[in-house]
Amino acid sequence: MGLLSERAPFQAFPDRPRMHLPGDARVAVWIIVNVEEWSIARTMPRTVLPPPMGQPLMPDLPNWAWHEYGMRVGFWRILKALETRGLRVTFAVNGHVCRSYERVARAAHDAGWEFMGHGYLQRPMHQLEDQRAAIVDTVETIRAFTGGPPPGWESPGLTENEQTLDLLKEAGIGYVADWVIDDLPFELATAHGPMLSVPYSVETNDIVVHAVQHQPSDAFRRRCLDQFDRLWEEGAENAHVMAISTHPYLTGVPHRIAHFEALLDDVLGRGGVAMMTGEEIADWYRAEKARIDGEPAR
Repeated sequence: MGLLSERAPFQAFPDRPRMHLPGDARVAVWIIVNVEEWSIARTMPRTVLPPPMGQPLMPDLPNWAWHEYGMRVGFWRILKALETRGLRVTFAVNGHVCRSYERVARAAHDAGWEFMGHGYLQRPMHQLEDQRAAIVDTVETIRAFTGGPPPGWESPGLTENEQTLDLLKEAGIGYVADWVIDDLPFELATAHGPMLSVPYSVETNDIVVHAVQHQPSDAFRRRCLDQFDRLWEEGAENAHVMAISTHPYLTGVPHRIAHFEALLDDVLGRGGVAMMTGEEIADWYRAEKARIDGEPAR
């Protein structure tokens, strides 16, 4: 199909048709809790502590433990913050987590969260020897655990190559969150028909704010609110979608969790906001597009 970018023909936002969110809200906000499996036998996907004297560590106990704290402690703080506020969110999960961290996956399922595929293990899609097998394993493991397949997909590190979208569509995935190029959903071309892209973010994302840019503990809240305020203002003219992406080993630590709770309260305290999951946003967009096009919703 040529260059990967050719799957998304350019469209200026002012040329997008007027869309209406449920309750005539201005902004749809979806919260993503990313839960990943890091193997201590591999190079860590991300690090907080540089190796002593610049010599790589294997096993890298300090950075593996940094992530493991999120699974054992941080996740439960995030879960409590969301449950206390009655929020159903999207659980971006490595498929194997349903087996290796069953207690975490069970808590997310019991909370009614949407399970979104996030690879089988935390490895970039373009480095896998067999992408199709990893996708199928993820879909089938989540299906066996929850009773249904994941409706959407977020690749580890948002990585794709020329085959990824075709394989995801072939596997029955309904939407992807890798393409951070718009404030409304749009369709991507695949060999098996269109794939919906739901807006995600590389900036209102605690990885970028805290693990990459090393901002203060309250920076994620401040950035998200700045983003939210502008999208809410622009939402008077057309609907917008905002993603808030979190990871237990970052947002779930003691010195940041209160700022996340305050962020939730600030967003929930504003009128004209639709709190949705990725699947709900995808379903809403398909129905709105069908209404605009004068076609029955699929």
